[in-house]
Amino acid sequence: MQGTVDGFTYGLVTPVAAFLMAALGAALGLRCTTRSLHATRSCRAGWLALGSLSIGSGVWTMHFVAMTGFTVQETPISYDKPLTLAGLAVAVVMIGIGIFIVGYRGATRMALITGGTITGLGIASMHYLGMAGMRMAAQFAYDTPLVVLSVLIAGCAATGALWAAVTLRGALSGLGASVLMAVAVTGMHYTGMAALDVHLHLPPTLPSDLSAVLPGDRPAEMIGPMLVGPGCFLLLAAVVLLFDPGAVTGESGPITRPGHRPRDHQVPQPRRRPRNDPHARGRRPRSTAREGTGTARYR
Repeated sequence: MQGTVDGFTYGLVTPVAAFLMAALGAALGLRCTTRSLHATRSCRAGWLALGSLSIGSGVWTMHFVAMTGFTVQETPISYDKPLTLAGLAVAVVMIGIGIFIVGYRGATRMALITGGTITGLGIASMHYLGMAGMRMAAQFAYDTPLVVLSVLIAGCAATGALWAAVTLRGALSGLGASVLMAVAVTGMHYTGMAALDVHLHLPPTLPSDLSAVLPGDRPAEMIGPMLVGPGCFLLLAAVVLLFDPGAVTGESGPITRPGHRPRDHQVPQPRRRPRNDPHARGRRPRSTAREGTGTARYR
């Protein structure tokens, strides 16, 4: 029996909320990646780790918020907590590998392709691992071409966003890269959901409350506790970037007033002896005249 699937139970509320969470995580994570390029080698790993936590948390939160609007009319849905949290761990680790490759190798073609591919595979793995954590009285089947398309969308979006983060400068370019990544990640999610077919295998005698026979927790019961961890990661990244002087420009160094040069960046000027210096009085002036000429200049 084919199930009646609805991915927009609450209308545009869940897609818009999911997009905003993905954009927030991408903006913080890509800014941390950009900031790492101007940090010392000892601090670069910290910035890249914070960036992977931000992007992974944002993408996972986007997925879980979007899944609250996914329902099957004939059967309730529950979620397996270990598999759902495993999706968060896989996203953070694989996105971290891709970000570290780009952060230490730079904007070379091979680094961007490799890092973007691994990051895209991490996003796709998180999505389908989260789908595997769903519990309902049904069996899933996927349309292979749409699954491949969703993975390609994730990989291309990750590559483009990483390229923009390490090559472009300024707040507007960073905002554009985060919006691009959020649009692509959200599109990848709903492309993967469009590839899903639900085949019900309900028992002949249905209990009055079918949710009582399904393992796992209901989405309404999980959404609060499950979002605490990713929310703390995003808050940590926001606070660190807020108090970092190079958060907007992506450059390191202290904040300076217009027309004022910081002490660490002052150009050293050569020392000149004063004209009445007693040590310079006995020095014989050097002639710049050539032999055979009648005049000479002294300095």
